[in-house]
Amino acid sequence: MAKESMKAREVKRAKLVAKYADKRAKLLAEGDYEALQRIPKNASPVRLHNRCKLTGRPKGYMRQFGISRINFREMALNGLIPGIRKASW
Repeated sequence: MAKESMKAREVKRAKLVAKYADKRAKLLAEGDYEALQRIPKNASPVRLHNRCKLTGRPKGYMRQFGISRINFREMALNGLIPGIRKASW
């Protein structure tokens, strides 16, 4: 389980990215890199990192479901994810 501060930091970054998205696009189109440097570093979309919605785990993230591979496996075996079941052939 990730620390609450790490989860909060990711949420804060996501808000900053959304806030400055239009301004960043405009400055990039104009080629004004000096003004782009004055925008906060955390406003860059590259700094975002996908995290599991349940545990906050940063690695093994499954984009389609929004959870980590570990939670995905547990939920699939318990039948909590519709349309997913363990393969057997």
